[in-house]
Amino acid sequence: MVKQTKASSGIIWNSFKELEETELERVQHDFPILNFLIPLPKYLTASSSSLLDQDQTFFPWLDQQPPKSVLYVSFRSISKVDEKEFLEIAHGLVHSKQAFLWVVRPRFVKGSTSLELLPNGFPGESGRVVEWAPQQEVLAHEATGAFWTHSGWNSTLESVCEGVAMICSPFRGDQPLDARYMSGLLRVGCI
Repeated sequence: MVKQTKASSGIIWNSFKELEETELERVQHDFPILNFLIPLPKYLTASSSSLLDQDQTFFPWLDQQPPKSVLYVSFRSISKVDEKEFLEIAHGLVHSKQAFLWVVRPRFVKGSTSLELLPNGFPGESGRVVEWAPQQEVLAHEATGAFWTHSGWNSTLESVCEGVAMICSPFRGDQPLDARYMSGLLRVGCI
């Protein structure tokens, strides 16, 4: 793979200089070919390739919220939790007394369709729960003040591009490294 990469015409990186300057300089030294830094979430919308229908019904509610007052919660398409973790998230959101928009996609809870586990009356007036949301639009909305994320690279880039601070809850793969990088080095998130 390294040999083929060095023989290629160039590399497109889903990033930008200000985010990973030192690391990208090191890679460019090891791969002296053309390198293109393109933060893809800024130029491509995920909604065009979404496997789930994007809910738009919450936007009137979001539009009524004060600037930077809503916590957006989404662990995107692959992450799963057990029932106990799911209920802890639900109770934590309600008891925080913070306005929130929570994406609970089908099969987010292992062995369940998820939404039937929510307590009666949840989420009350303080929040909204949807099965899928146009994440880039939510992060760009003036009411969104923070993003509780699984720390996948695309979600991380979307949040950074929109200037939204992150609460990082990594699950697997590159997510723990992404979370440590955002919290420890760049200080735009916390774990």
